[in-house]
Amino acid sequence: MTGNIGRRGFIGAAAALGGAALVGAGAPLAQAQEAARPPRPDAVAIPPGFQPEGIAVSARGTAYTGSLLDGSVYRFDLATGAGRIITRGEGPISVGLELDPYGRLLVAGGDSGQIRVIDAGDGRVLATHQAATGAVFVNDAVVGCGGAWFTESFTDVLYFLPLGRHLTGPAAAPRALRLGGEWEPVPPGGSHWGANGIERTPDGRALVVVHDTAQALFRVDPRTGNATRTVLDGGSVGNGDGLALHGRTLYVVRNWAYAVDVFDLSGDGRRARFVKRITDPRFDEPTAAAVYGGRLHVVNARFDADWSDPATASTVVSCPL
Repeated sequence: MTGNIGRRGFIGAAAALGGAALVGAGAPLAQAQEAARPPRPDAVAIPPGFQPEGIAVSARGTAYTGSLLDGSVYRFDLATGAGRIITRGEGPISVGLELDPYGRLLVAGGDSGQIRVIDAGDGRVLATHQAATGAVFVNDAVVGCGGAWFTESFTDVLYFLPLGRHLTGPAAAPRALRLGGEWEPVPPGGSHWGANGIERTPDGRALVVVHDTAQALFRVDPRTGNATRTVLDGGSVGNGDGLALHGRTLYVVRNWAYAVDVFDLSGDGRRARFVKRITDPRFDEPTAAAVYGGRLHVVNARFDADWSDPATASTVVSCPL
């Protein structure tokens, strides 16, 4: 964001000289600078042996993804494609991830039941919270409604992590919120997938969660856990994985459908009107997406690839909105 110091003086000088002439003289320079910039890559290669799943993007176009194999975190520039591993994983996997207002990455730890807090600058693990144990899968994350929220796919709960500068002590521990109302429970034991992707509603008052087995979207009250089914006007959320919200546009990444369904979501999250379906031959079990620079950046998890081969790799592909 730029300041407006001296703005009135500049406008006055421009008027005295002839504003149109001033703008006209600067236009060729701006156009030349824009033309000199290298084009953004249509796809970013993720290092071999790193199976990506989630994505988080900063306001400056720095992106992060985590590995389903060992929990490593890879940071890359959407403008150039250059990147490096900033956190070397040593066990717990990294699934969905989100940036918080303090420059930290909040990482869902899958079947470890953990939530990790990582410095987005240097990759240090700042805190590890054990949200759950047993047959669990902490899957995806969003910041909103007073803190950070994480889906848990096997036990019909969301985890809430208070956000503040302090990361330790009882006040920083995650709390479970049981889902009720119209939410369709999944059988215990990890054989069925429930809550997966999560976003906040456009009005910021509630959460939207995609239910894998029910193939439905639900609006969730963050105070009570009461869930109501979002009415879909066309489209599908079958095989729904990651969610991305941009204004009132909701992108539902459908992994095994190799597609992203786009909806106009009502402010309160109770209705979703189908807009279009995005398909791309480069989609390879896509799991998450983020909007940046007028493009949709989609993560390919490549579930059916041979990840026992250390040369296996994947991509984050860019496609029009």
